Amino acid sequence: MSADGQLSIRTEQDVVLARQAARQAAVACGLRLVDQTKLITAASELARNAVVYGGGGSMSWRAVKDGMRKGVRLEFVDQGPGIPDIDRALTDGWTSGNGMGLGLSGSRRLVDAFELESSPGKGTRVAITKWA
Repeated sequence: MSADGQLSIRTEQDVVLARQAARQAAVACGLRLVDQTKLITAASELARNAVVYGGGGSMSWRAVKDGMRKGVRLEFVDQGPGIPDIDRALTDGWTSGNGMGLGLSGSRRLVDAFELESSPGKGTRVAITKWA
């Protein structure tokens, strides 16, 4: 797998492919097994959100460096209805569907950097980074 890439996320099978791509990127970057697992878990949650709530979208990945540190950055984008209240959506236990309400807040806790941009009618972009 290359150090960067992109894939479309439209179905549950694409969520599996997103997990595999995140795993390959994490291994290529040299993340420890526990950090690989955290990144893959967050990727799975965010990819599933893109399918279930965003009507599908995309995931891109790339290797990143910051001085001596190296890591993996994943970005999820959808053109769905957006998130009307981001603070509420990041609260543990809050869900707009039938889930446990741990997707966004749980994903944020699993990674080293978490960015969320969303507005009603314009979709959502979530970028996460895990450092080795």
